[in-house]
Amino acid sequence: MTSLGVMPLASCVRQCTRSPGAQLGSYCRLHTSSISCTKDYYDVVVVGGGSAGITMGARMKRKVGAENVAIVEPSEKHYYQPLWTLVGAGAKRLPTSVRSTASVIPSGVKWIKSAVQGFEPDKNCIRISDNKKISYKYLIIALGIKLQYEKIKGLPEGFKYPKIGSNYSVHTVEKTWKAMQDFKRGNAIFTFPNTPVKCAGAPQKIMYLSEAYFQKTGKRAEANIIFNTSLGVIFGVKKYADALLEIIKNRNISVNYRQNLIEVRADKQEAVFENLDNPGETKVFQYEMLHVTPPMGPPDVLVNSPVADAAGWVDVDRETLQHTKYPNVFGIGDCTNLPTSKTVAAVAAQSGVLDKTISLVMKNQKPTKRYDGYTSCPLVTNYNKVILAEFDYNAQPLETFPIDQSKERWTMYHMKADMMPFLYWYGLLNGLWGGPAPIRKLLHLGLK
Repeated sequence: MTSLGVMPLASCVRQCTRSPGAQLGSYCRLHTSSISCTKDYYDVVVVGGGSAGITMGARMKRKVGAENVAIVEPSEKHYYQPLWTLVGAGAKRLPTSVRSTASVIPSGVKWIKSAVQGFEPDKNCIRISDNKKISYKYLIIALGIKLQYEKIKGLPEGFKYPKIGSNYSVHTVEKTWKAMQDFKRGNAIFTFPNTPVKCAGAPQKIMYLSEAYFQKTGKRAEANIIFNTSLGVIFGVKKYADALLEIIKNRNISVNYRQNLIEVRADKQEAVFENLDNPGETKVFQYEMLHVTPPMGPPDVLVNSPVADAAGWVDVDRETLQHTKYPNVFGIGDCTNLPTSKTVAAVAAQSGVLDKTISLVMKNQKPTKRYDGYTSCPLVTNYNKVILAEFDYNAQPLETFPIDQSKERWTMYHMKADMMPFLYWYGLLNGLWGGPAPIRKLLHLGLK
């Protein structure tokens, strides 16, 4: 340990006690306790090594020094998950979406290869495996979201059968492409669950790509494309919803609203849906291809933890991303209760705001940078077309380019397929990309 900001908490508290009239340091003014975990200590501990965790680790490295930052993450591999829409449609290969976690951990930052077991914010520490405790001055929670296939009867064991896939898991995304290739005739069904999800556009992106593939391979006349969604609308932003409904109409796709997948009988190729407007009423669909978007929820370690709200999500201020109770705790990304769509684009925008928030908190100043809920969803509608949806907390378009982004464009497809992966690996993960707000302001002559 170096001397930069690694004074043990108890020592800090003692110094503050000895000098009651002195200006309190930022550490002591935070949520502190004289009973502190001191088995190991870092200025900044980042819990989670996904998109949000790695970018914040890189940003914190520049702020306090690499040796004073730790990232807690058990996984050996790191995935660029937005690419899986194209992997599931055969347009990209799975290996292009993966790198080793070791290769994306910021140089010099400590990688604690463990899962977090619990939070003790009153003691400024977390618990990891072997009951070891890590103390921190600042904590950033970036744990992502948990896939819950098991909440659907018949899954995940049903994935051992053919004709069923899911672009949401590294273990099942290639099965989507296999099911698409093996399709002969019948129902191709795509689902959307009755829970929060990450990338809410993905369940229908693969539907449009499947329809396009069936057209290309001469199978479209034999295919009945069905989107069974638990939602009451096709998309949450009217401008883009109107454009998608026009595409759905022109491509003869069937949409059934308020239908939630509750069971898969993979041996019989049957999917059972419940009518959410009439609980208990179910309908069985025969399928030739089934794409499952799983229910999702907060990671187990967050549920009923002191840092979570009643639903299990990290409870943060929607504008500053600072915890509502513990001022030295922050949340970012899918694990938070921020009321916006859970996407990598949202993480990018949040990271820039959180960087500024933490900088000011470190100086004992009130955070002033405000997150507006910006998120983005490149809605892939064909193998060469994308509608680039960008919007804010109020479900109002917040578009980067001075054109109508509700139109399908090949330029946006190439940005999704080719530019965004590069920006992810070399920009976001290095803490150098905080979203397109500066570009938007420039292109709109400072009016947005």
